[in-house]
Amino acid sequence: MEFWQLVSMLATFIGLLIAAGKVLIVQIERHQAERDQKQEDQLKAMLEQISRQADNTARLERDFLRFQADLPLQYVRREDYVRNQTVIEAKLDAIALRFENLQLRGNQ
Repeated sequence: MEFWQLVSMLATFIGLLIAAGKVLIVQIERHQAERDQKQEDQLKAMLEQISRQADNTARLERDFLRFQADLPLQYVRREDYVRNQTVIEAKLDAIALRFENLQLRGNQ
């Protein structure tokens, strides 16, 4: 084999390596771009989900505050109910005692 054949084969081999390297680099860059796009899409989806959750949380907080405001108007605490019931029963007992006294006076 002559020198110029060796040089041309070496140049061809080096050219082949360079071409293969460029193809490999292009594939790596394309794969990286696809991965970056997927990450951006996932990030957008997560941000939308966080936004929806924040809206739901705000709505839930408003509903709870409205519930707290309406609660005293719609419900009576157990202690208040017991106290009111005791007062009513005491008044009924007093009326019953008066009737009893009137009946006793009427019988005499």
